[in-house]
Amino acid sequence: MRILLVEDNPDLGEAVENRLRKSGHSVEWVRDGLAAVEVAGHDAFDAVLLDIMLPGQDGFAVLRDLRRRGVDAPVLVVTARSEIDDKVGILDLGADDYLVKPFDLREL
Repeated sequence: MRILLVEDNPDLGEAVENRLRKSGHSVEWVRDGLAAVEVAGHDAFDAVLLDIMLPGQDGFAVLRDLRRRGVDAPVLVVTARSEIDDKVGILDLGADDYLVKPFDLREL
């Protein structure tokens, strides 16, 4: 499975990337929202792991842009934001699931 990881925290990004690779997945890791939209616009992915609080463009805008461009890969939002309005808002934009940080890597 080819996964786009969009995470600006270097420690978490590295841990998630390593875990996914050890599980046999191919991972493209970008650290800001603008890069995520650019990469997803010209490469195909089987899934996207998306943080909300990102430099360049937040996860809400990234998801909106991805869906508008026809990217239909499942999107798992992984974020520290745990408010119900955040969850409902991002799911309404087209996210497929929502995981609140901190989390155990086995939950992925």
